[in-house]
Amino acid sequence: MKLHYEIPANDLTYAGEASSSVKKKLVQLGIDPALVKKAAVSMYEAEINAVIHGNGGFADVEVSSDRIIVTITDKGPGIPNIELAMQEGWSTASDEVREMGFGAGMGLPNIKRYTDKLDIDTQIGEGTKVTITVEFNKRL
Repeated sequence: MKLHYEIPANDLTYAGEASSSVKKKLVQLGIDPALVKKAAVSMYEAEINAVIHGNGGFADVEVSSDRIIVTITDKGPGIPNIELAMQEGWSTASDEVREMGFGAGMGLPNIKRYTDKLDIDTQIGEGTKVTITVEFNKRL
């Protein structure tokens, strides 16, 4: 099964809708709840990052017999220092975003924590593509 979702830029009103939709579909397919959690949490974090930092973008999800692959592609400025961005608590979120309860610097660390494989392809001035893989034969 393949799914595609648009991710809005700078509008937290709709942020999380794609990951919520995917979670519902995975539950309907009867996928193990622990694996649904891994996919939903990691996708949500990547989706929020695309809204807050990436000027929106899109999510592509592929569900096969042995894994879920989520690719979030944004239109943002890119990540200048991935190593720094992977540190818990480090964030470039605006004060406005932080006041809304987002931007705590846990996005990328949580994605890494909840996935079996994480690939980040980022180009300064062009955007970032985050590919998340959750394998059905592994547990959290």
